[in-house]
Amino acid sequence: MATILLVEDDPLQAFLTMSLLGHQFGDVRRAIDGAEALCLVEQPEFADKLRLVIAGHHLPGITGPAFVSELHSRMPHMPVLVLGAPDAAPSEYTDQPVAFLHRPFLAEKMISMTREMLAHNKKAVA
Repeated sequence: MATILLVEDDPLQAFLTMSLLGHQFGDVRRAIDGAEALCLVEQPEFADKLRLVIAGHHLPGITGPAFVSELHSRMPHMPVLVLGAPDAAPSEYTDQPVAFLHRPFLAEKMISMTREMLAHNKKAVA
């Protein structure tokens, strides 16, 4: 089973997103910040199942672009869906392979983007 990693510090947002994605895709794990997420991807048993990372643009202790850069230094082909505030600039990720979704967004949009990204990664990994 593929794993999705959600990097979200807000407990309510994390609960809602994990509930939504869990019903559709199964295994969704949460990290409360970028440091915890990077520790998780260093664990081979976790990294082997990981197929998508969903992270906020504003993370505690590290910016979204810095987190994505650090993640890609460990897992260069890992797809990342960045959830950003309306004022967040997707252009900050120009050198990173990410998809960007501005908040607020419809649940259906997040589900469809997640489905597309998982399908693409499944092909790359298979």
